[in-house]
Amino acid sequence: MSDLPAVPRRRLGRTELSIPVVPFGTQGFGNNFGPVSDEEAVELIRHAVDLGVNHFDCARCYGDSLRKLGVALKQGAVGREEVIITGRLCCHSSAEWGGYRGDGPADYSAERVIRDVGDQLEILGTDHFDGMLIHDPGDMEPTLAQGGTLAGVLECKERGWVNFAGYGMRPHDFHLKAIATGDIDLILCFSDYNLLRQTAADDILPAAAAADIGVMNGWSIMRGMLTGVNMDEAIANGRWRRSDDVDGARERWAWCQEEGVDLLQLALQFCLKDERIAGNNIGSLNKEQLEANIRAAATPVADEVWEKYHARFG
Repeated sequence: MSDLPAVPRRRLGRTELSIPVVPFGTQGFGNNFGPVSDEEAVELIRHAVDLGVNHFDCARCYGDSLRKLGVALKQGAVGREEVIITGRLCCHSSAEWGGYRGDGPADYSAERVIRDVGDQLEILGTDHFDGMLIHDPGDMEPTLAQGGTLAGVLECKERGWVNFAGYGMRPHDFHLKAIATGDIDLILCFSDYNLLRQTAADDILPAAAAADIGVMNGWSIMRGMLTGVNMDEAIANGRWRRSDDVDGARERWAWCQEEGVDLLQLALQFCLKDERIAGNNIGSLNKEQLEANIRAAATPVADEVWEKYHARFG
């Protein structure tokens, strides 16, 4: 641990929370990318806190991770005062709690929100979330309607169950509508600010900055494409076969191989150059991945490397 640099921190907009620039996306230990036992997860959570990565971003749809974070809290491996926890109200489908696999729209009612948040707090063994994000609504209007999802989150704020309200989603027009309400404090955008594209800078980031909304940036490493893994092997094994981003990611991986550049470092430092982004949420499967993320986030890229990169990719 002694050779690891300190994790930079940034202000998450008007929440005034100081978060690590690489919040821990808990899907990393949710069994979706490989098995992680309760014991391993608890040890990993404690290790992250010790290293300064004390912001955990969780969701029911992140495998078994919500329960595991609860195990760490209930066992006292980490104290609630040591950590920042943001959660999600999944709105993917009509499945239980808005999970991924279901037909039809999610339950967007305020009543569902209150039941959902209460149940999640029980799973975690805590009395509040630092932030609650309405996650991937298929339709924005029901979340904004009277008695809808946002109203439910605001009710949870009144009850002291949630400190700050927000949205986590991709559509830019959805983000702009959420910001325009004046009722939200933070957002998570994804897939649109990274080495491959920066369209969030066209509208989401300026609107959030003007309203002092805290911004978290998902997919800064594009689901692992921008971590330095051997792209040829990964593609040959069928990974990312449905992604349109493989070619662009592979070009950058090959360039980094030629230039002796750490692609993970390049990817994270690129995102950190925009100070409107407070955190780039990344899941870690183990301590090695966590420490690699910290090193990459804390080590600036030399100007001459950026000059070569921009000369090659624009």
